[in-house]
Amino acid sequence: MDTTHSLLIAGLMLALHLGLQAVLMARALLRPHREPASRAAWVALILAVPLLGMLAYLLFGEVNIGARRAARLKGALAAMPPLARLTGAAALPQPTIPERHRHLFRLGESISGFPPVGGNRAVLMADSNAAIDALVADIDAAREHVHVLFYIWLPDRNGVRVVQALMRAAERGVLCRAMADDLGSRLLLRSEHWRRMADAGVRLARALPVGNPLLRALTGRIDLRNHRKIVVIDDWITYCGSQNCTDPEFRIKAKYAPWVDLMVRFEGPIARQNQHLFASDWMPHVEDDIAALLCRPLPAAPPGLGAQAVGTGPTLRWSAMPELFEALLYSARWELVITTPYYVPDESMQAALCACARRGVATTVVFPKRNDSWVVAAASHSYYAALLAAGVRIREYPDGLLHAKSLTLDGEVALIGSANMDRRSFELNYENNILVYDPDLTRVLRTRQQSWIDASEPVTAEAVAAWSRRRRLWNNAIGMLGPVL
Repeated sequence: MDTTHSLLIAGLMLALHLGLQAVLMARALLRPHREPASRAAWVALILAVPLLGMLAYLLFGEVNIGARRAARLKGALAAMPPLARLTGAAALPQPTIPERHRHLFRLGESISGFPPVGGNRAVLMADSNAAIDALVADIDAAREHVHVLFYIWLPDRNGVRVVQALMRAAERGVLCRAMADDLGSRLLLRSEHWRRMADAGVRLARALPVGNPLLRALTGRIDLRNHRKIVVIDDWITYCGSQNCTDPEFRIKAKYAPWVDLMVRFEGPIARQNQHLFASDWMPHVEDDIAALLCRPLPAAPPGLGAQAVGTGPTLRWSAMPELFEALLYSARWELVITTPYYVPDESMQAALCACARRGVATTVVFPKRNDSWVVAAASHSYYAALLAAGVRIREYPDGLLHAKSLTLDGEVALIGSANMDRRSFELNYENNILVYDPDLTRVLRTRQQSWIDASEPVTAEAVAAWSRRRRLWNNAIGMLGPVL
């Protein structure tokens, strides 16, 4: 009897295991908006290492922010005014965008609903410390409100300088709202500085709070993060770029320092679009309706550059960020320069980048020589051979972690912001970028890119071919897991 009973229990356990395995494989195959390669990768993982693969799928296999969060986000967006009323005025300068580039801005408008708007001025900050200097000065000069949102906000020198500026502003009656990602900014959120801001009257919110990790995994993915970097001051000044609120020494990962970032300070109506993105993040987390800010008339703006904010995320159009990147790649006619720290593309983006070089466009991509993520580094290296064979020029920057996300196209169009060219930015993170048509700003950005190129080391096809078989095996094995990273 004992043997029979044991066999029965073992049989039931096996049946339960196989049943769960079959259910999860079916979910991987039936999940909408998933590439065939991603479906195959998940099925292979669940079959090859069943327990680990099933656990990985339960934790990371589906883009699910949680029903309650999704409902709050939907309610917040419904409470906002129609996008057509964002400017509060119909006479804002319209940007002059050549016909050859208008399709890019039409695509951007289809993602976030924001049309390109003129009347803006922009200044590229000299470096990370200069960006913080300018930000603190703007907060100190604020008259009405300051809104800040960062993925990583550290309690280091620059991080505390911004904390103190917000406290000063709040104490003199400026309405300050500050938001930080609950995972990326956990050191600041647990520090005295966060409590001191609250005591000074700064309104605070944690983006996508993790809570109990085990319970959180039951209601949504923990690694869906708010990766945005947004600052809006008095509805007229805004910052956009790759820079978090930290020192360039980035002491939590000091061996990769300095972090080399890019931040642009804008003045003009484009701030209203970033204001909308901030409100869409703020209102689902806090009982503080700021939708009325989006309807107020903006002052008259002199002629200036054309810009468009593009916000993406896991609860928005799933293909938005890849569509924008690919449209830019296919639009290049004579030159394309990209800097990104993390390159784990899908097949169509890799093909678009290769096709860009094959049709005679001078195509250059600059990566950091040392990456803070060994997984992403290996996956990125698996694409080098194909890129080089197509004629893409690859450079690796050795003087710190080149964290800037920038794209310049034909000396006229530029994309700056928080999004990397990897699947995390495509599917899992909330990102914000600004698409610009302006030869002058693009030339300044291109000059900055060239300074990184000049300091970088070229990667040759011969050097990649000389990599050991073990290294190529490792890179390709990790690259094969790209769809599940």
